[in-house]
Amino acid sequence: MIFDLDGVLVDTAKYHFLAWQRLAKSLSISFDEEMNERLKGISRVESLQLILKWGNSSLSESEFSDCMNKKNKWYLEYIEEMGPDEVLPGVLSFLKEAKKAGYKIGLGSASKNALIILNKVLLTSFFDTIIDGNRTKKSKPDPEVFLLGSIDLSVTVNRCVVFEDAQAGVQAARAGGMLAIGVGDAEILKEADYVISGFSDFTIKKLLSLKV
Repeated sequence: MIFDLDGVLVDTAKYHFLAWQRLAKSLSISFDEEMNERLKGISRVESLQLILKWGNSSLSESEFSDCMNKKNKWYLEYIEEMGPDEVLPGVLSFLKEAKKAGYKIGLGSASKNALIILNKVLLTSFFDTIIDGNRTKKSKPDPEVFLLGSIDLSVTVNRCVVFEDAQAGVQAARAGGMLAIGVGDAEILKEADYVISGFSDFTIKKLLSLKV
């Protein structure tokens, strides 16, 4: 099993939104929640490039780098107060069940702060490998992050299941030849093999009952 982080295990999207909105405001660019939704699953570099495109703005290389650092600094300030209570409903029990059943578990996230967040919410021990933005060169929908996960876990792609809340992540999982389970809105995640609303009523038994 390979899990995305933001929006699947924990809800850090709100902190990304606040940090990007703060940065956009400093650049005199309007930024709303719909725009933030389009940044899900892609890297910080690509996110800033999109925001600049929407604002019809440009930055020098040094200004661009400075803005990325500012956004990350503000984001880290927001997540500093995170704790185990921010794990999304049902996630902890599902991870415990999966671990007990002997499944190999990986994280596949574009975030460069994934380990910090996992430590904050006390989930790190569940993961056999962590593939994050520090290890990848290509962003979703490129399957690189999930392919690296399958290699680390020594599991062939056709025996991997990916849990994703973003369209780009679902596309990445399918491009990698893996079963893609969307977590969230079925309309947004219509390219997924299956969609669940969350982990509150999802079990290993239900996972195994899916026709694949």
